[in-house]
Amino acid sequence: MLNIETPAVIIDMEQVERNLRRYQQCADLHGCALRPHTKTHKIVRLAKMQMEFGAKGVCCAKLSEAEVMAAGGIDDIFVAYPVIGREKIERFLALSRQIRIICGVDSIEGASALSDAAAAHGQRAEVRIELDTGYARAGVQRDEILEFAKRVSEMPGLDLGGIFTFKSATLAGKPTLDLRAAAEEEGRLLSETAELLRSNGIPIRDVSGGSTPTGELVAAYPGITEIRPGTYIFQDVSELRQGVAEPEECCAVVKVTVVSTPTPYRAVIDGGSKVFAADKKPMTPPVNLPGFGRIIGHDELIFDHMNEEHGVIVRNDAPTGLKVGDVLYIVPNHVCTTMNLFDFVYLREKDGSYTRTRVDGRGRVW
Repeated sequence: MLNIETPAVIIDMEQVERNLRRYQQCADLHGCALRPHTKTHKIVRLAKMQMEFGAKGVCCAKLSEAEVMAAGGIDDIFVAYPVIGREKIERFLALSRQIRIICGVDSIEGASALSDAAAAHGQRAEVRIELDTGYARAGVQRDEILEFAKRVSEMPGLDLGGIFTFKSATLAGKPTLDLRAAAEEEGRLLSETAELLRSNGIPIRDVSGGSTPTGELVAAYPGITEIRPGTYIFQDVSELRQGVAEPEECCAVVKVTVVSTPTPYRAVIDGGSKVFAADKKPMTPPVNLPGFGRIIGHDELIFDHMNEEHGVIVRNDAPTGLKVGDVLYIVPNHVCTTMNLFDFVYLREKDGSYTRTRVDGRGRVW
């Protein structure tokens, strides 16, 4: 492999294409739009690839990510997050005068502020209401959604176009490995809510859900118009453990070097919490990740713990067999966070060459 200094993220573009094709074909089969979440890769080139494969637009986590994608030529963006604060609202409205951009709302305060600003500019801001379907993060509660939607739909300057949720692999509010049941619940709650609003005179167009674990199943549910998977482009250990990805589909790996072997039973790599995500804790039910990443070709080794610059690899009851200077390739537990920690990554092109590529949206969290 090319002499790339470590730690570094290396992405297999041939497998990326296969991953994109798989989810796009699923969405097309069910007549459901695919709006990929760019928080996973944060790279304009990859967002454009997703559009070329048939995506109707992209999804972003924050307004600053959307600005990066719009500057790169993407003209249909959903910011699945509330836009709160005068400065952000002005940025959102400025962008909406150039492209189609949608944002989430889940509070009267937030919706009112956006409404007032849009009306003052003589424009309309497209919004979707976020519904809490059990993940217990943001979102309007189900028993309050009708009254909330009525109030938002009457606000000047707003175009209430749809509803959305993020539920991931949860069932009845708890993590689960029963992805079919989780998707069934998600599809049912979204569809029922959309029908409730429509029957009360609120013309909902877009019904959006489905992350990578459940996206292919949610797409098949009647009434769902859009899915928003993100991790599917690269896959990671979390998706492996949930059974929605195969090892060969995990195409973004971190190249690291063994920099120390203090004992035969412990090796240290040059990648710690500033390289690998720490938000997916090992041995937490129901996924029970065995460590902080999968070491390719070394299932006997465990990425046991890490500090900022040090990752510690062990092997239960036996020496690791590693020596200083050894190079390892690790699939992260959560690839989205890892991508946000790098300024550049290396794309392995189909002809075998490598392209050093800036992570355009890296650090865009505002």
